[in-house]
Amino acid sequence: MTEQSVVEPVTEARRYDPVAAQQRWQEYWAAEQTFVPADDGSRERRYVLDMFPYPSGDLHMGHAEAFVMGDIVARHLKLRGYDVLHPIGWDSFGLPAENAAIKNDTHPAEWTDRNIETQATSFKRYGLSFDWSRRLHTSDPEYYRWTQWLFLRFRERGLAYRKGSYVNWCPVDQTVLANEQVVNGACERCGATVTKRQLTQWYFKTTEYAQRLLDDMADLEGGWPERVLAMQRNWIGRSEGAYVDFEIDGVDEPVTVFTTRPDTLYGATFFVVAPEGELASAIVADGQRAEFEAYLERVKLETEIERQSTDRPKTGVFLGVYATNPVNNERIPVYAADYVLADYGTGAVMAVPAHDQRDLDFARTYDLPVVEVVSTGEPDPADSGIATPGDGTYINSGPLDGLTDKATGVSTIIGQLEEAGVGKGAVTYRLRDWLLSRQRYWGAPIPIVHCVSCGEVAVPDDQLPVELPPLTGAALAPKGISPLASATEWVNVDCPSCGGPATRDTDTMDTFVDSSWYFFRYCSPGDVEGPFDPEDVRRWMPVAQYVGGVEHAILHLLYMRFFTKVLHDMGMVDFDEPMRRLLNQGQVINQGKSMSKSLGNGVDLGEQIDLYGVDAVRLTVVFAGPPEDDIDWADVSPGGSAKFLQRAYRLASEVTSLPGVDFAGGDAALRSTTHKLLTEIDDCLAGQRFNVMVARVMELVNAARKVVDTGAGPADPAVREAAEVVTIVLSLVAPYIAEEMWEALGHAPSVADASWPIVDPSLLITEAVTCVVQVQGKVRARLEVSPDISDGELKELALSADGVVRSLAGRDIAKVIIRAPKLVSIVPA
Repeated sequence: MTEQSVVEPVTEARRYDPVAAQQRWQEYWAAEQTFVPADDGSRERRYVLDMFPYPSGDLHMGHAEAFVMGDIVARHLKLRGYDVLHPIGWDSFGLPAENAAIKNDTHPAEWTDRNIETQATSFKRYGLSFDWSRRLHTSDPEYYRWTQWLFLRFRERGLAYRKGSYVNWCPVDQTVLANEQVVNGACERCGATVTKRQLTQWYFKTTEYAQRLLDDMADLEGGWPERVLAMQRNWIGRSEGAYVDFEIDGVDEPVTVFTTRPDTLYGATFFVVAPEGELASAIVADGQRAEFEAYLERVKLETEIERQSTDRPKTGVFLGVYATNPVNNERIPVYAADYVLADYGTGAVMAVPAHDQRDLDFARTYDLPVVEVVSTGEPDPADSGIATPGDGTYINSGPLDGLTDKATGVSTIIGQLEEAGVGKGAVTYRLRDWLLSRQRYWGAPIPIVHCVSCGEVAVPDDQLPVELPPLTGAALAPKGISPLASATEWVNVDCPSCGGPATRDTDTMDTFVDSSWYFFRYCSPGDVEGPFDPEDVRRWMPVAQYVGGVEHAILHLLYMRFFTKVLHDMGMVDFDEPMRRLLNQGQVINQGKSMSKSLGNGVDLGEQIDLYGVDAVRLTVVFAGPPEDDIDWADVSPGGSAKFLQRAYRLASEVTSLPGVDFAGGDAALRSTTHKLLTEIDDCLAGQRFNVMVARVMELVNAARKVVDTGAGPADPAVREAAEVVTIVLSLVAPYIAEEMWEALGHAPSVADASWPIVDPSLLITEAVTCVVQVQGKVRARLEVSPDISDGELKELALSADGVVRSLAGRDIAKVIIRAPKLVSIVPA
């Protein structure tokens, strides 16, 4: 299609109309495939990626901010001459669609597909430079076929496994949650208080990659926000210490605990196990079982937050057995207590009450011994009730007595344990394996068949995808087990191994599995031979810039890093980290609070666009502050943005010099301003200070306007140069009006295909600057000086200036403050 068949010629009568421009340029970009990369090797490639959206209705103000940031980066790289991949898709499995289907007695796909089309229309209206040819939906069978395929490959490597344990249970959504999806004891999605439930579930073995996940963050420093790296380091939680074996009455094998302070072992006066762990029920004495089981039922009703609280009374129950402290052979009582959790460490701890406050509180409640083994100079915890966790001099510690160096104390005890065969130095991690099973319908089915004879059997690759059966409405209602269990024709199958009767696994995968590899699929969206073509991925990845919310710092970002490392070890990709740079955007709030219907402070994106136009809304979002900061819509002015855009458009439309004119003949001061501001704009883009970039564009419009109004007028070549720079830079933020301006300047569309302006270093040289000289805070002289003038030279010039001499009138000088080359402040005695 030719340019003329899509874009009508500019006429003098036509003026910028936001609505008409939006329709016109959407059609042009689609017809000309403006944002589809050539992928032919003619240019260096760059991959810009936004965290793909969930189709929960139309776009909102949060989308407005999140997606404009990635668009700026993608458009800028394209103007820089790169071949840019900037795809879009939808994270389309999940609970909201399922809940809507239950409410409306429909299939989740209906709600999902309708919302996707609504969002797609709005994305196009919002002027985002997406390559729509690579669009994907994770709920499409051709996508989740490969999610299932990857699950099976992970399982073959021992990285996907099934086990029974106490798990996090959301009573509202009726499904299990990974540890990362529990926030302050509540479901990350619905906010319900999370309880514990014993189930057999599927896990990914993320712990196998704990150290690599930690080590490889060194490669992300400088490209990822430091707070995100800190959050991931904390979640992985590497701890150095020792495993220590305790013999327990009636137990054949020793029970191992991990401690970061093996040097305090001589102060261990009791032993504590998690009530819900298998160990507690296995070791409890018969005479104590009834009391223990009653206590266990009470603990099940508590949240993890309650159990971990430091200001609540400590509770527990004596199990009727004793453990033996391996360093001094003292027998110490074994308790089950709710402040120990089964899924952290080994679910058992040695209690050193003198130096751990929770242990001390428990010891005081149950009248247990408190033995100080590190003297810190503070009062004895047995008397004060305040534990002393710091360092000091070892006492009551056998071979450690008198030592003051903690490292020596730790290494000495570890050596003693290893020599006796009752312990060893070790490293552990806070990170737990990823629980990926979900007892809900709208997700990728787990491709496993359970056979009485063969056990767990993988669905053969040529039978993938295992598609969801067509359940709707009430059949999807949560029942504590997956709704798939009721689809008997789907569940009952022949075993792929022996041909006997078998049943499908009725759990589906956590939607975070889908989003852990989607960025690879964008490189090969139509591949039928595998999840992606490794050669396609090699050409485009790692991603040059990833954009999304900091709320995904642990969940999504950690999981996708894990997936990438496994794919690397499978030989499918040749890098360990998928995203070179990460940009987190803030929230759009209103009146100081998150937008909410109940608060009545919601702002509708569509209404804002109808009132002011897409360009004005985009500009307002970008200009409001740095990308990572929150934007309070009550404090911004889309109307003011619209006025500025009209001012910029008027500048471009008034230029009368022809394209290609020699800029060198134009106003020298304006040319210098243009190139200085362009230098600052380049710096802003490199530092992702997009709001400051907009401010510099505004300065350039004002500078050019002054020349138009007072100088050679619109025919000045320098005015054309400034207007072209304004247009190209503005196209990053306000693409529709920039296209109109580019045409008004006499160029063929599209400005997206233009080249980024190049700074002329010769125009950055400042021959002189004005230095203000003050005496007692009042200006007494203005000096034209070299920008490179020294402090000594500037002081001499200032003190000899006529106005300064008259003001001082012979008085002595107490102080001269010099801020070369722009300020000298003189303070008389």
